[in-house]
This record gives sequence, structure tokens and C-alpha cells, in this order.
Amino acid sequence: MKHFKTSVNLKTKLLREREKSISQDELLDRVKSILENNETERREIREKIGNGDASDSNVFNVDLLETDRIFHISQIRKICIDYRLRFLPTSYFKGGIPEEAITQIRQLESKHDLKIHGFSIIAPTKTFQLKKYDDPLLFAPIGNDYHYLIHQWGNDLKASRKWLVWPFRNLLTFIIFSVAISLLITWLTPETNLSRNVPMATAIIFLFAFKSIFAVMMYSFFILGKKFNASIWNSEFKNH
Repeated sequence: MKHFKTSVNLKTKLLREREKSISQDELLDRVKSILENNETERREIREKIGNGDASDSNVFNVDLLETDRIFHISQIRKICIDYRLRFLPTSYFKGGIPEEAITQIRQLESKHDLKIHGFSIIAPTKTFQLKKYDDPLLFAPIGNDYHYLIHQWGNDLKASRKWLVWPFRNLLTFIIFSVAISLLITWLTPETNLSRNVPMATAIIFLFAFKSIFAVMMYSFFILGKKFNASIWNSEFKNH
């Protein structure tokens, strides 16, 4: 019995179908136009991010928003203070915005049929001064102090960062840290015959240690132009 070939080359079929409706030159012109429009849109997004604006809201389609990307400014503030981060407009950011973030923005704009404005970023202070990625998070404002997380990139922050910067959260944590160090020094100070004969010698050693440590640390902290986390989380100044 004679066997007939039953396989079909789908690419050949597609080519023949395309030739019925458009020539190669017309096809290339359309593709070129699409790519040019895409690049124009991406360039406009980059300019908006680089220049920044004062917009504090965007008219998103609430039914299309992902709830795990919506955050209130109070939650953003708490994380920034805990980890000594800044929340600033993207115009202050020196690290550069990756192409994946631009793509995410274009997809959101297309999905919600709007042009997004008012971009902000959570990142360590150094990324607002140097081209260094360290876990930036890109946000757009929704309104009423709510922000929508668009994209995250870079390296994750080390878990130890929260505790390393804890003493600098505010004046109270600074004092508590100084007290803890003073208590440690007092405990490590060896007992002598003189200290045994002096009333409240331990308390005197502690107070002397606390006064010295607090004064030196506070002077060093402020002489370097630093401020507490609670004061700088949304500060536009480049120091701290």
C-alpha cells in the first residue's frame, strides 16, 4: 500500500498566509514603526524618571492593582528608619534605572491606560550619590499617601543592617546603645582595693564611662554631618 506524506510545515503555511495580506516591504515598515514607537515611549519614561515631578497621585484602575504591591507612607517610613534608607524622588537617584523597570512601567501604563508620574525610590543613601545598586525599590504614588511598588532590583540588603544601624534610629536608641556599652565597660573593669573602699564605685565608673562614650560618639556622629534615621528617611540633602 502506498503511504502519503501527512506532515505540514506550519512556517511555510504562515508565510503563504502572510503574503496574501502584506508585502515584505510593508511588513518591515510596520515593524520599524512599532519599534520606533516603543523606543520613543521608553525614552519618555526615562526622562520622567530622570527629571522627576511633583505629582502625588496616578489614576490607576483599582481592579487591576495587586494588593501585595500597595504600601502606605507610614509603612515605608518604618522600613526606612529601621534600615537607614531614604525614600526620595527618582530625580535624586544616581544608580540608574534598569531596562526591566522601564518595561514594567510600560506594561503598567498600557494595562491601566495612563501615563505614570511621580516616581520615588527606597534605597540606601549612597545610591543617591553613587552608581551603586543595593536593593532599590521603585514606587509610583496612588494618592492619599499610598504608593504602588513597580519594580525591585539590585542586591538584597544584609539582614544584619537593621541591627548595625539601630543605634542611629533616634536619640533614644542612641542613648540606650551608649548605656549598654557603658554597662559592658563597667562590668569588664577589674575590681581594685581602692574601688572596694569607695562607696558606689561601680555607679561612679558607669557614669564616667557613659559620659565619655556618649560625648565622644555624639560629637563624632554630628561632626561628620550625620543625622538620625528618623530625620533623614525622606531628606533631600546629600549628607547623613
